[in-house]
Amino acid sequence: MPDTPIEPPGSGRYPSDMESRVAVLEQIARTMASGLERIDRRFDATDRRLEVIDRRFDAFSAEHRADFRWLLGVVLGGFAAMLGGFGAMLGVMAHGFHWL
Repeated sequence: MPDTPIEPPGSGRYPSDMESRVAVLEQIARTMASGLERIDRRFDATDRRLEVIDRRFDAFSAEHRADFRWLLGVVLGGFAAMLGGFGAMLGVMAHGFHWL
């Protein structure tokens, strides 16, 4: 049995129902293209902002490194002083209680 068309062929490139579908698909493609272009511009702007932030962090990194070293020295010095004071107190107590 040969194929029989359900609808009579229209005068356009596609059957009559296909014309509206193709038009919708073409509109979707145009909308997506403009949306992708807008997203691309936003990503470019975000990249530029991140580059500025990276340069600022690079400028501050040497400063922060020096501050961290100074703070670490103070903490370690304080800890050593505390241990020394604790040891001295134990020595005085040992002498006072005649442990030594």
